[in-house]
Amino acid sequence: MSKISFPKGITSLIFITCYSFFLSTICTSCSAQTATQKVVEIDAQEITYRNQKFDVVKIDLRKTPVQFFWKNKKRQLIRSLENLKKEMESENKELLFAMNAGMYSLDRNPQGLFIENGKTIKSLDTLQDGYGNFYLQPNGVFFIQNDSAGVLPSNLFSQKNITPTWATQSGPMLLINEKVHPIFKEGSTNLNIRNGVGVISKHEIVFVISHKEVNLFDFAMFFKEELNCKNALYLDGFVSRAYIPKLERKDLDGNFGVMIGVFKMVSK
Repeated sequence: MSKISFPKGITSLIFITCYSFFLSTICTSCSAQTATQKVVEIDAQEITYRNQKFDVVKIDLRKTPVQFFWKNKKRQLIRSLENLKKEMESENKELLFAMNAGMYSLDRNPQGLFIENGKTIKSLDTLQDGYGNFYLQPNGVFFIQNDSAGVLPSNLFSQKNITPTWATQSGPMLLINEKVHPIFKEGSTNLNIRNGVGVISKHEIVFVISHKEVNLFDFAMFFKEELNCKNALYLDGFVSRAYIPKLERKDLDGNFGVMIGVFKMVSK
């Protein structure tokens, strides 16, 4: 068989081209591997404020994704944190954090807006004079859009062109542009276990649940003074539960609608 010979300059060009392609392939592979191996973590701590203890979970969405959970793959209601944990384990996932994520009707359907993975499951509830905490105006929407998040009063959310990946509507708002909801009264005797969510920055969010009963004014002030949130939303009251194994808190009961959580993949 006769040999194919190339001029010296073309041979060098072919070598450089092949070597560049090899390096590009290696770098792309390394980048993809790094992305899939991103460390998922949460910052969990117990904080005492005004003689009240709160469990606090801070999350940077640029590092740690957050998801909402309502029904499993069979479209059956998940309902409890224990069931959610089991669902995760069946998919080789470890649940790092979870809590109930907004109010719901008797059939465990979301009370107001619910967007699941970009799809609107329930539309925004615009009723102004309904009964209960949900309708203490303004109520609000907590939403996640890729690695950014926000909390907005429902009427403002409806006016903006926001297309979230995840969203839940609840009420009332706790903080509105750093101001405590005007209906809350300092020293109120309306006490309950409370949980809520606040936004520290565009990418940083914080979830809070009280250890004991607390009024809404003190709960809102905790988000404002201790966590430096500008906007925060009340999620629910005496039914509230949280799974935070990092703090040895493992509430596995409950009978909820939508839940919110963080998980990481585990090796088989």
